[in-house]
Amino acid sequence: MPTRTARTAWNGTLQEGSGQVELSSSKAGTFDVNFPKRTAEDAGGVTSPEELIAAAHSACFSMALSNEIAKAGGTPVALDVKADVTLGQKDGASAITGITLTVRGEVEGLDADGFQRAAQAAKAGCPVSKALSAVDISMDAALE
Repeated sequence: MPTRTARTAWNGTLQEGSGQVELSSSKAGTFDVNFPKRTAEDAGGVTSPEELIAAAHSACFSMALSNEIAKAGGTPVALDVKADVTLGQKDGASAITGITLTVRGEVEGLDADGFQRAAQAAKAGCPVSKALSAVDISMDAALE
């Protein structure tokens, strides 16, 4: 199986420094990071580890759900998956305190219950969900 690589070049202190995250394997881009924007409500064009985790989780879950729908006899027409990753405090330190997956699907051949079962199976089987299992992951999944 492949290994994917990202790299960060960081300069300076936590509060005053900044860095650039490079998606090395895909060469898809380089993105600015810094701690003040990481903890601010407005990211101001700067990404964060939490946003990158959200991107990975929404993409992985979409693939897993597409597979589970097909295994259940349905056909995924369109899936819209949003992952919200929250940075908060736990035991006096910064921590990822929760992840919420919001899933809307247009699916042929499955009713709402079948879609729910597929979504739960995808949540349990998604490799990124498994990697993030130390964090509470909630899900709101529904057909459109």
